[in-house]
Amino acid sequence: MNTPHSPQSPALTEDGFQLTHTELDAHATRLTKTLQTQGLRTVATLLDNGAAWVLLDRALAQAGLVHVPLPVFFTPEQIGHALQACGADALITTPTLAAHWPAAPSLPLQVGPDALVRLRLPGRAVPMPPDTRKITFTSGTTGNPKGVCLSGAAMDRVAQGLVQALAPLDIRRHLCALPLAVLLENIAGVMAPLARGAECVVPPLASLGLQGSSRFDPATFHAAVVPHAPNSLILLPQMLRAWAGWLAATGQRAPASLRMVAVGGAAVGEQLITAARAVGIPAYEGYGLSEGASVQTLNLPGADRPGSAGRALPHTRLRVDAHGQIHVAGSLMSGYLGSATPAPAEWATGDVGELDADGFLHVRGRLRHVLITAYGRNVSPEWVETALRSDPAVAQAVVFGEAQPALSAVLWPLRPDASDAQLQAAVQATNDGLPDYARIGHWVRARADFSTATGLATANGRPQRPAIFDLHAAELNAEPNHAPTAAPSDSPALAPT
Repeated sequence: MNTPHSPQSPALTEDGFQLTHTELDAHATRLTKTLQTQGLRTVATLLDNGAAWVLLDRALAQAGLVHVPLPVFFTPEQIGHALQACGADALITTPTLAAHWPAAPSLPLQVGPDALVRLRLPGRAVPMPPDTRKITFTSGTTGNPKGVCLSGAAMDRVAQGLVQALAPLDIRRHLCALPLAVLLENIAGVMAPLARGAECVVPPLASLGLQGSSRFDPATFHAAVVPHAPNSLILLPQMLRAWAGWLAATGQRAPASLRMVAVGGAAVGEQLITAARAVGIPAYEGYGLSEGASVQTLNLPGADRPGSAGRALPHTRLRVDAHGQIHVAGSLMSGYLGSATPAPAEWATGDVGELDADGFLHVRGRLRHVLITAYGRNVSPEWVETALRSDPAVAQAVVFGEAQPALSAVLWPLRPDASDAQLQAAVQATNDGLPDYARIGHWVRARADFSTATGLATANGRPQRPAIFDLHAAELNAEPNHAPTAAPSDSPALAPT
């Protein structure tokens, strides 16, 4: 039966704690009244996934306050920067984390099953659009978080667009596997299912095998997913790759309850989608950005083209300009924190790609990352990196080659015991499927994985390209110790693309 659940059906489930939709509304209303009496304006939260996070998010919206959700994987410096930048006058967190602010006045705050602490911060007026209801901080390639101001109307448009697009799947239970402080899970994993009348399961992230922003144990994840029997999940590509690989290696399959596993945050690639589906994971790639209030396009059953990011969702207007840059409209941010400049009616994303004849979006990478080789060919490194990561031997890859006759790559293997010969075979197999100008002529094994712990990735998992290059500069600039895989007759064409 493809209809929303009744008000008495489960809405929010955390280990040992459950609320129906009616009870969720009642809890949020009581919390709203409490927050409205405290003279607050901008409230930050620093919490793991759980029912308390969802209740606070709903109550802050109903109270007309600005919610600043901070991921617990942010570094102390990033948290401090975000709190200062948004002028927060309160921080709601756990008693353990509250100890990092010993001088801040505090009050106990019971939210659902959790005894939390509300810290009073100095607060200050910061320029932001008047309709701001949420500020999401996304760390760019410098790792310095930037505040995106979103209105309630923009977020609701995305949630309702997803409800409409996913209605035929009749999703009744969604398991939140990404941090709720990340906009994608917040809107697509909480707001949309709850608006549909479905149930959101919100266990602590560690119970799902996720540590920080980049440590993931697929065995723990699988053991947690099976008993929950969810209809939907949202995963990052690296999580999908690890889970699909573990299932294939152990001869197991994903739960038959799954109807949609949306994958976003970075390019996925057709080979990974195919491998995931082979072990029962109904994986579908999408595309979105914080400035557009998250997801903009998505592959769906019946409207699916693996290797693409899908078609525009109902809330999205999409075009690609003459330079290949993707533009979106329909659910845009209100502006950046601290800026008086409002967002334009259409957003130039900085991503490059194309729309095919059937309206499927193919995202090639970031405009500012495009390399121009010594032969004048334009190459998006993300395109080649996605191809490299499609090989089961490669976990992470970053490609360089500006003004060079051939591209080079820094590779981190999926298994630490992978040999150089296995990585070389992965490069060779990748090169066989690429045009001559996009082939890897020289590669080096990474000295460390690309993570926040090593300083080689931002908090949201994007590679720190300058840092990776600097760490491996000697090897990258040295004579290749792995034979180039393109024969001399396959030299790149001289004509630029």
